[in-house]
Amino acid sequence: MGPVVIDIDPAILRLGHFSVQWYSVAIITAIIAGFYMALREAKRKGISQDEIYSIGTWAVLGGIVGARLLHVIDKLDYYTANPGAILAFQSGGLAILGAILGGATAVFVYTRRRGLPLGRVADIIAPSLILGQAIGRVGCTINGDAVGAPTDLPWGFVYVNPGAMAPSLGQAYHPTQLYELILDLLIFGFLWWARRRVKVDGLLFLIYLSLYSVVKFTVSFWRQEALFLAGFQEAQVVSLATLVFAVVLATNLVSRARARRLPVYGG
Repeated sequence: MGPVVIDIDPAILRLGHFSVQWYSVAIITAIIAGFYMALREAKRKGISQDEIYSIGTWAVLGGIVGARLLHVIDKLDYYTANPGAILAFQSGGLAILGAILGGATAVFVYTRRRGLPLGRVADIIAPSLILGQAIGRVGCTINGDAVGAPTDLPWGFVYVNPGAMAPSLGQAYHPTQLYELILDLLIFGFLWWARRRVKVDGLLFLIYLSLYSVVKFTVSFWRQEALFLAGFQEAQVVSLATLVFAVVLATNLVSRARARRLPVYGG
């Protein structure tokens, strides 16, 4: 059994300088799936569908800006030398933690302005987010984007198409996109099961944030990124900070609910 050879052109269609990329299709599919799941949950939780469309639109815009911004910061040397590439979204290069933080900021601002319950809205969005992340990783897998370190393991991915974004064609890499895709789907399954059992508004979202932070921190060990702080990559530092924030906030929510004798979990 040898490595997995990927010979897929990242572009589905090319017309002159215009191309339709698998990555773009994956992102659009992720957004559609996310909206569908959020609309289902919104109906159950008493939030109007019109609000979800507005929230989702702002979350997507905030997520794209945050994802690209964090990616550019992470690769600042490259983008300083190639400023024209900053807006080349079609070629990949979206930091998922930046998307989460940017989208969360947009949702926070929107809900405050509209007087909506932030915790309930966040819980509606949580399963949609992680499902969308999993779908997005399909695009990364086809692109050869965000691969891990070189490996001689039999499940390593070897990219041979000239359009692939892998650092070197013909080299086997850890398929960290696939690792994350599988773990994202497991988190989605857990959140979908838990959504009717978690009774404290906001807690489901914080569980999502905690679980994904652990996934991102762990999978990053198989990546080859520059060390950022204390021997950790930038993504790992952000993941640890996010995990601490989520755990502290979740502990506070649970403590307050129990002090008021409110249910935290239930069937």
